[in-house]
Amino acid sequence: MTSLISRRAALAAPLLATLLPALAQPAAPAASAPLPWPNPLIPQRADPQILRHGDWYYLMATVPAYDLLELRRARSIPGLATAEPKVVWRKKDSGPMSRHIWAPELAFLDGRWYIHFSAGEAKEPWKIRLWTLENASPDPMQGEWTERGQLKTAWESFTLDATVFEHRGKRYMAWAQNDPSAKDHSTNIYLSRMKSPTELEGPQVKLTQPEYAWEKVRHKVNEAPAVLVHGGRVFMTYSAAGTGAEYCLGLLWADANADLLDAKSWRKSPGPVFSTSDENSQFGPGHNSFLVEPDGTVLNVFHARNYRDVKGDPLKDTGRATRVQPLAFTADGMPDFGLPLKEAGKP
Repeated sequence: MTSLISRRAALAAPLLATLLPALAQPAAPAASAPLPWPNPLIPQRADPQILRHGDWYYLMATVPAYDLLELRRARSIPGLATAEPKVVWRKKDSGPMSRHIWAPELAFLDGRWYIHFSAGEAKEPWKIRLWTLENASPDPMQGEWTERGQLKTAWESFTLDATVFEHRGKRYMAWAQNDPSAKDHSTNIYLSRMKSPTELEGPQVKLTQPEYAWEKVRHKVNEAPAVLVHGGRVFMTYSAAGTGAEYCLGLLWADANADLLDAKSWRKSPGPVFSTSDENSQFGPGHNSFLVEPDGTVLNVFHARNYRDVKGDPLKDTGRATRVQPLAFTADGMPDFGLPLKEAGKP
């Protein structure tokens, strides 16, 4: 498998250097400067999302036991590191939403708060679907989180990692799902318009599926989409491969004026744009989200481990930690993710 990946990478390199010049350059100086917050920001928190709303920063992430949803907030990103998390929902004892509580994302939509998350069942742990909670309180740390049921997609199949974004007056959801016709356990990235914060209106469009060798290490995976609108383009990262050191980010992009529900509007990087750095002892960076600061600075929020070797199934390893670092851009407007930065105080 290693030699196959090397050959594919060699073939893809010239095209990748043309499409994404940043990958052929060192990390931008801004990304190398000392960070004004801890690195890692929070240990043992995977699939992180930071949302800024008003004067507050909110953070959600997958907890190690996969059994609850917690929310924390602070007036600054450094403050999130010490903010007291509040448990806003716990898994059921049985039936839907009773196992594998994963990848929560917070959104403020139509004057209410929503959490979209993934969950399986105790007796069928891989019967994972998308679910929604709603809170009418202006303060998501208060009020009652009400279960709004399953967010239905076109098929009843393995579904996870929903993210919501708005562009040019339209609201979309992107997510990962297994196509039942594939007859395997692979996942693709899909996009749909939203009828409401709890319902899709279709069509359901496939944007990418695992096709390169680096997307198929351990598992055939495209998952965890994250969206950034910047410089006249819509960028969508996704995570690929298994959840060990092979985990990495791929990139899709479309013109900001294009029809996002036309799969032909999107281009795809032939190689990963953010991946393991042995030199910085950062392994399996992925499942990211983006945060745009008031001054226009774009931050990449992601998880990674500080060790390569994982005993057993990486999904059962609790060492993934939440990290935040600036995202740079090349002269032609493409994102330059650089390398996952070395932890503070490490040689």
